[in-house]
Amino acid sequence: MRQPHPATAPSEHLVIVGNGMAGHRLVEALLARPERPARITVIGAETTPAYNRILLSPLLAGEMERDALTLRDAEWYAEQGIELVLGERVETIERSARRLTTDAGRELDYDHLVLATGSHPARPPVPGLELPGVHVFRDLNDADALANAAETGRNAVVIGGGLLGLEAAEGLRKRGMRVSLLQRDDRLMNRQLDLTAARLLEKELRGRGLDIHTDAQLERLEAGAYGQVCAALLGDGTRLAADCVVVAIGIVPHTALARSAGLEVNRGVVVDEWLTTSDPAIHALGECCEFEGQTYGLVEPIWRQVDVLAERLCRSDTEGAQGYVEQPTATKLKVSGVSLYAFGPTDPEPGGHEVLSYRDPQQGDYRRLLLRDGRLEGAVLYGDTASGPWYFEQALAGRDLTACRSALLLGAADAQLLLDDALNESPQRPAKEAA
Repeated sequence: MRQPHPATAPSEHLVIVGNGMAGHRLVEALLARPERPARITVIGAETTPAYNRILLSPLLAGEMERDALTLRDAEWYAEQGIELVLGERVETIERSARRLTTDAGRELDYDHLVLATGSHPARPPVPGLELPGVHVFRDLNDADALANAAETGRNAVVIGGGLLGLEAAEGLRKRGMRVSLLQRDDRLMNRQLDLTAARLLEKELRGRGLDIHTDAQLERLEAGAYGQVCAALLGDGTRLAADCVVVAIGIVPHTALARSAGLEVNRGVVVDEWLTTSDPAIHALGECCEFEGQTYGLVEPIWRQVDVLAERLCRSDTEGAQGYVEQPTATKLKVSGVSLYAFGPTDPEPGGHEVLSYRDPQQGDYRRLLLRDGRLEGAVLYGDTASGPWYFEQALAGRDLTACRSALLLGAADAQLLLDDALNESPQRPAKEAA
């Protein structure tokens, strides 16, 4: 069992390794507290200050300028009294001495250390993946490389039918490329959408010009006469021309630094409810960490982690404070102009869920709700997602929605009216029955 470690005293040195969205959010949270450590150093491997990675897709599509992604410039860090080190990667952590060393030879002593090193793109075991012209889509340099590829090439193949793959495909299409998208599952966004919503999304994207292949098995990538990637060969014999290939099949937590330091690592850096690793002086946060077997890719749980860790670092003890706990998460997405909202199971359990569905082909709207014993457990909304948060609120509350079942698919306003009516009538029922 881990031993509790006192929070940082104002005079102690806090070092945050990672200047991505999670690390920056932690900095902002600490600055909002009077108990913040007096000395904070942030080390980022990229040469630019923290930026919003969620906006890489519109940047690639040419819909946004690069500067618009920046969260805070370097001058802001200096004004806050924070030392910002960019373009250096931490290579070693000497836990006994509480000292780290960067690839530039910089040595820093720390009292507390936060690993917010993020993740790197997953890469499938496919022959040819090492060829020139094969890209990932994870940072500003990747977006620049893909924009350059669109200027010199005509055909692109994107591997991965999740959100990142779809956005990469749409970005390249908007830059004039002919894009083939490969999804090994039977539907796009299979972790968020049911089959009907996925088919609606596929139809929309095909109408824009994307060449979509579901149930696609990528056999290998082929090189042309000059060694550059030139084609993707699928298991069914289909050969797709490719001047560039984008791999967007998911992420893998960055754990190499933690592993080399002897910290407990599974898929991610293992932490407890206070985001503390197996070393009480070291914490991990965001996409690099693992809590109760869970790793992270969405911002909502990571923002909750930030709040917990900021509290942990600024308090002398944790008595009465709330550690991090897993909570259901709703996914609100905008895929290339199409709004989506989903939570709970993607598909109904046979014999376990009552399924309510509504579809308006003319408006392009679709809703599907999963109920068990009158309580909402899952929803998929495509197009009109305005009622999504209300559905999610009812699911979190475990509310019996039997009284408004007939209006559930009409949206929040109609359903809530019926719920309110039922609530107002309920105290009078015993009197009526007695009469």
